Amino acid sequence: MRLVKLIANLGYGSRKEIQKAIRNGWVTDRDGNTLKADSKMPHEDILFDDEPLDPPDGMVLLMNKPLGYTCSTKDQGRLVYDLLPDRFRMRKPVLSTIGRLDKETSGALLFTDDGTFLHKVISPKSEVPKVYEADLDRPLKGNEAALFASGEMMLENEQKPLKPAELEILDDTRVRLTLHEGRYHQVRRMFAATGNHVNALSRIQIGGLGLEGLADGEWKLLGEDEKARIFG
Repeated sequence: MRLVKLIANLGYGSRKEIQKAIRNGWVTDRDGNTLKADSKMPHEDILFDDEPLDPPDGMVLLMNKPLGYTCSTKDQGRLVYDLLPDRFRMRKPVLSTIGRLDKETSGALLFTDDGTFLHKVISPKSEVPKVYEADLDRPLKGNEAALFASGEMMLENEQKPLKPAELEILDDTRVRLTLHEGRYHQVRRMFAATGNHVNALSRIQIGGLGLEGLADGEWKLLGEDEKARIFG
């Protein structure tokens, strides 16, 4: 791929803007040599404005999504993309969230521009577990763990029972719940079906990958070992 197209596809600007950046000497190799539009150079050796290029196609990010942010590029209000560099919105292929967390749910959120990887994570066949911690409005009744694990629980307006889920009781109103599927507002609807209400909800783990010490709003690029842990 020509250097101009490569850098434009990473979201650094239009092709015209990248051509101007190259003419101005802002695109160099690691030794400071100015590159030309037809230069051939390993991706990892190219600098833009003295900084290494973002990873090529296949990038995967993990974010600790804060409360109040929406998993969208177009909705009104605060968006998860506001927490990322502006150029990430312009990448081709597009950088998408892998699944969604609603505005009132925080925690582990993945992004990728790799469609195959995205579908592998969300595919029912993969059964990638997602672990949530929830603060409940009222104490547990005592039958929730057995109900959630039964594989027979039905949610309102659905025709298929939920897959078995594991409930760990932290105290009377705090729980950890592991799901093996991802239905709309599933955790909240499960507790609503038992007559309870979720006051606060956070996803703390996807597969074998936790929040990796990220504070609210922080994100990191995942290496191959970390990506593998999602399926481990």
